[in-house]
Amino acid sequence: MRIRSLAAEERLTDSFPLQGYAFEASPLTAARTEEFHAYLPYNSGNRTLVAEEGGEAVAAASAIPMRQNLRGRVLPMAGVAGVATHPLARRRGHVRTLLHRLLDEMRDEGHALTALYPFRASFYERFGYVGLPARRRVTLAPADLGPLLRADLPGELGWQRIAAGWSRYRAFTERCLDDRHGFALFPEFRAVGLRDRDDRWLLTAQVDGATMGAVTYRIDNYGGELVADDLLADDPYARALLLQFFARHVDQVTRVSFAVPADALPELWLTDLSVRVEARVAGPASAAPMARLLSVDALAGLPAGPGRVRVELAGDRWLAGTYLLDGATGQLELVADRAARGVPSATLTAAGLSALAYGVLDPAEVAVRGLGTVPADAVTELRRLFPRALPYLFADF
Repeated sequence: MRIRSLAAEERLTDSFPLQGYAFEASPLTAARTEEFHAYLPYNSGNRTLVAEEGGEAVAAASAIPMRQNLRGRVLPMAGVAGVATHPLARRRGHVRTLLHRLLDEMRDEGHALTALYPFRASFYERFGYVGLPARRRVTLAPADLGPLLRADLPGELGWQRIAAGWSRYRAFTERCLDDRHGFALFPEFRAVGLRDRDDRWLLTAQVDGATMGAVTYRIDNYGGELVADDLLADDPYARALLLQFFARHVDQVTRVSFAVPADALPELWLTDLSVRVEARVAGPASAAPMARLLSVDALAGLPAGPGRVRVELAGDRWLAGTYLLDGATGQLELVADRAARGVPSATLTAAGLSALAYGVLDPAEVAVRGLGTVPADAVTELRRLFPRALPYLFADF
């Protein structure tokens, strides 16, 4: 078996057919195959590796060079996508070999984090990934938002096609990247696909000239559904402005739906609001995202509580060694191979440490899940160092 990196045009013949078989209706039609040519520029900066046997590509994996907010610090993140194997070559270790090489290369280039949407979570847990919260889908009738039509709200709305408002939308999501834990953004070469397709309306909430909220949406049909993407809002006023706009569609659509992060509570936004809020997680098509640290250096300088613990990292290709983690200054400090007397100790897998860094598991849950050995005294210190936090990935790849 030979592993090599693809040049841009080679994706059409080597990786796209594998990905098409794995993730789309097949056999691919001639029209769909032709569409891959148009999709090619939005992959231009990806790293795509293939495994070859007899000169034929039998497996592929790509990494998108992205950025992600980890507890307030924006770090380079490798978004893993397009992991696919020829049906006659499956279960022979090709994906493991490709992922090792791919993440080696991305880590060497400075990507301290990595995230993906798995076909099966347990498969990627073996690579050190841990689950992140799935976004929620909110569905309601526009009539139920009627009370907002009487609200006198500060600010104003902007409404245009996404292509016309792209600069404003991109700037707002860049600000979300700086402000929201877990938030991740595509690089420009990939992000502009939304602008170029121009198949969404862009609605923005502006207060004193500043964009405070945004949502992209489409309407599937008269009498049908207003289908929105992620409802992004900096405060309740901006959110109410966006929802007020949806309420004005009461005589045009029967339903409005949009995505929200896991910590949103739409059922409390209005009195007597009839609303369905759901997160459906089922492999392989409806997966919650996963993420992991690729470098211990990602932890240095993170906001931290006043904890102190000695951590041994075990069983991982990229995270190894023993570290003293100290949050006495309010920022996490790491000292390698430090043996300190009387300091609680824990042994963590890569998934266990990643779960704590992303804030998705309590230290006791890490132990229960078999992602580490965490004595009671270490549980207390790790809770102080890594308070629970709900990451919101946003980017869907």
